[in-house]
Amino acid sequence: MPVWNIVLSGYPGSGKTRLARRLVSDNSNFVRLNVDDLRTMYFGTAEPSEREDFVYDSLASLRDTILGDRRSVVIDTTAPGNDARDFLLSARIRNVTQLLVLMVVERSVLEERNRQRQVIGAIEAWDKAWQNPSRNMPVMKFRNSSPAEFETSYYILTDLLTSSVHPFKRRFFTHIYPRI
Repeated sequence: MPVWNIVLSGYPGSGKTRLARRLVSDNSNFVRLNVDDLRTMYFGTAEPSEREDFVYDSLASLRDTILGDRRSVVIDTTAPGNDARDFLLSARIRNVTQLLVLMVVERSVLEERNRQRQVIGAIEAWDKAWQNPSRNMPVMKFRNSSPAEFETSYYILTDLLTSSVHPFKRRFFTHIYPRI
């Protein structure tokens, strides 16, 4: 299996953590890194701090150490903008396959999930920060509006992760590279 640097990007409540934990649970070669966990460890809160550069530099160092050990990384973060995505995808380690996974969830489902979690204003904040991924990023849309959609998307993702066909040959993966 190739070594992967996977960045999950999506709204709060879109299923990023569920997907990251499932990947780690099903693949002993995967390690989950979470920006909120680092913030909490360093500053006692998951909220962005004045020291975001420190948090992201720490995350990049951890990512590169893990990738250098030939283990795959799944980065569990909202990453609504291309600067953050580019930074998280760009590892110093060679021969690592990169993938941006966009979590796609119907708006009404997101609103309900955030209402249940008592998270207020997260969707609107993410709307303001959202950028379409740049064309040079390898992207997979992971649909997660229902358990059935999650399982179907998970099957497609794990098929991609274990494929011997290079994942960036779009002609082989037309179901993964729909228009954004």
